[in-house]
Amino acid sequence: MTTFAIRIEPSVQAELTAASTAEARGEFYTAFLHLERAHVLGQATTSTHVGVHWRMCRFALRNRMYGEVAGQLWRLVAACVFTATGLVPKGNTGGGDVSGFKRLPVPEDLKQAIDAAQA
Repeated sequence: MTTFAIRIEPSVQAELTAASTAEARGEFYTAFLHLERAHVLGQATTSTHVGVHWRMCRFALRNRMYGEVAGQLWRLVAACVFTATGLVPKGNTGGGDVSGFKRLPVPEDLKQAIDAAQA
């Protein structure tokens, strides 16, 4: 595991925990937003990137979001192949409603967490 992966993991886990809590409360939109935030934080590390897509896929399956499931399946493969080479668009939220090739602005609080993990 890289130093970045170790340092970013608590932030990723906080978002994944928030997603689980929101889903348990029936707050599905909020839950998926937290999964997307976890994606932005962890997309530079292969294992974390793949893990977040797996969580997104499982969320979509549980909630019968079959279009999202399809989007996550190809993203799982792409994350395995392209993360290590750095060919992931920064800020991309990882959801099926966004092109897997599109760069997006990184929210300031996530940018701060990423910058701190890279220091």
